[in-house]
Amino acid sequence: MSNAEDSPHLPIEDFRKYGYQLVDWLADYFSNIDEERILPDIAPGDIRAMLPETAPDQAESMDDILADLDRIVMPGMAHWQHPGWFAFFPSGVSPVSVLGEFVAAGLATQGMMWSTAPSPTEIENTVLDWLVDLLGLPPAWRIDTGPGGGVLQMSASDSTHLSLAIARHHAVEAGYATDSLVAYCSEQAHSSIEKGARIAGFRHIRSIQVDESFALDVDALKEQVDLDLAAGLKPTWICSAVGTTSTTAMDPIRQIADIAQSIGMWHHADAAYAGSAMICPEFRHLQDGVELVDSYTFNPHKWLLTNFDCSVFWAADRSKLTDALSIQPAYLKNEASGNPAAIDYRDWHVPLGRRFRALKLWFVLRSYGAEKLREFVRSHVVWAEDLENRLAGDERFEIIAPRPLALVCFRHVGGNDVTKSLAEQINASGTAYVTPSLINETQFIRVSIGSTWTEQRHVDALWELIDLNGVPS
Repeated sequence: MSNAEDSPHLPIEDFRKYGYQLVDWLADYFSNIDEERILPDIAPGDIRAMLPETAPDQAESMDDILADLDRIVMPGMAHWQHPGWFAFFPSGVSPVSVLGEFVAAGLATQGMMWSTAPSPTEIENTVLDWLVDLLGLPPAWRIDTGPGGGVLQMSASDSTHLSLAIARHHAVEAGYATDSLVAYCSEQAHSSIEKGARIAGFRHIRSIQVDESFALDVDALKEQVDLDLAAGLKPTWICSAVGTTSTTAMDPIRQIADIAQSIGMWHHADAAYAGSAMICPEFRHLQDGVELVDSYTFNPHKWLLTNFDCSVFWAADRSKLTDALSIQPAYLKNEASGNPAAIDYRDWHVPLGRRFRALKLWFVLRSYGAEKLREFVRSHVVWAEDLENRLAGDERFEIIAPRPLALVCFRHVGGNDVTKSLAEQINASGTAYVTPSLINETQFIRVSIGSTWTEQRHVDALWELIDLNGVPS
């Protein structure tokens, strides 16, 4: 073994020292995050201008590298963890999740097969079985009883693409021409569906109109399916949104399932944001009929205090997943191959390689416990209801969509320009950030309450900004 002084690597004692410094740095960041301006005051190219044009030829000191966190990195950060972040959907994190990620990064396991990663594999399938119970999902989705099972993906977009690829595979295996396959979703569904369908080779992608609550119109779906059947096409895949991105509209899963099952379509449920709320039994009516779907995805990295990336995908029948994706070259076969207790997750998604994502989720579920996680979600829903009531009680504003959870969608009665200006003024404050959006040419503002560090006082401060900048009607 070479002398430690000749090693190109950071000495272990220096690793220990700088590791402690980084933990202190992050602890200070979490403690003082509400003092940061949410969006950086910079122009495109400003950060790159602070960086050299070429990589260093000689090693730089860790002192200089860490100093550049404050000098270069922080000036260009949009602070997704700020308690005044009400834009998009939450980007979950917690101190315990960060610790889990830190350990997983250091272990650097390659979790493609049970034989290369026994602990990561079995912790993952155990934790996802826990979540089946915690979210009130069908017991048959537990991998220990089956026939279903869960796997961690990078994002809900990946999960959607995966379900499309599975549906396409089985349709083609059944003898249908590739160019006859049709995928369906509501016109309010996430853009990842169209993207995933394109990548999976679907030539026909139908956006179905929505009802007055912005949920998929089942009659319109039935009409479109009948038209496609009459044209000799093969309805293959349908998505039920358990909370659309724009307004958290809830598609009628049970009614959609009646159509899907009658003609053999793969039925996927996208609960990317709203799925975390199902840890609270009182919200589970929002996904009535979930036991009828073929696959389901939700993101703990949105609203369950686990940092990106950590997206769960369940298949009601895991054999349909592995039949579509399993390829067995000799170099991936080993003594555990064929043992039903030795799950090879490489057969459960597109990539071969995979990280130890389950460790941080395991840390979170154990550190918080189900009751604290329920309290966390419920508090945001209560604060959202309170904000909604304030807006509804003010003649200057109107609510433009139902609020099933913690997303409030409203507009100024003065019209699109006034609504857009209000959003701009809120965001210019530096203390709150909301998302301006548009449906049917109607400008509105999305307020998503769900950040880790948000408290009631931050929602009250947002209302004060809305009240102050909401010009008389």
